[in-house]
Amino acid sequence: MMDSVDIQGVIPHRFPFMLVDRIQEIEPGKRIVGLKCVSSGEFYFQGHFPGNPIMPGVIIVEALAQTAGICVGCTPEYKGCNGLFVGIESMKFRRLVVPGDQLRLEAEILSIKLNYAKARVVATVEGQVAAEGEIRFVMMKRDQNLRPG
Repeated sequence: MMDSVDIQGVIPHRFPFMLVDRIQEIEPGKRIVGLKCVSSGEFYFQGHFPGNPIMPGVIIVEALAQTAGICVGCTPEYKGCNGLFVGIESMKFRRLVVPGDQLRLEAEILSIKLNYAKARVVATVEGQVAAEGEIRFVMMKRDQNLRPG
């Protein structure tokens, strides 16, 4: 199990963009289960949508990606790396996520080759699938210049 302090030791995200509150289960490089407690004070609810707050799908996908990045980042080979998106495949959104929900974030790492990882991800609320699909990301050392030019 990992708390938010432990998570910050693995990924560089910080408030308000650290979207994983806790890790419940982890097999580094293989599978992970994390939690995000969705609060009415989340920054995105101010505009998405006033009077009818709904967690944006892209934020759900980012929470899943952070969870998968933690899973790979906890392996000795990728300690000190950031996970950067290179693809989102077959993502489906099946349930709205609203303030008060607890989002369960699951990732199964399907492959890791030459710093490229592919993961099957599922976000659920009370056993109902909110989002599911596959993501691909590359693990890059944090000290690498990530900006073009």
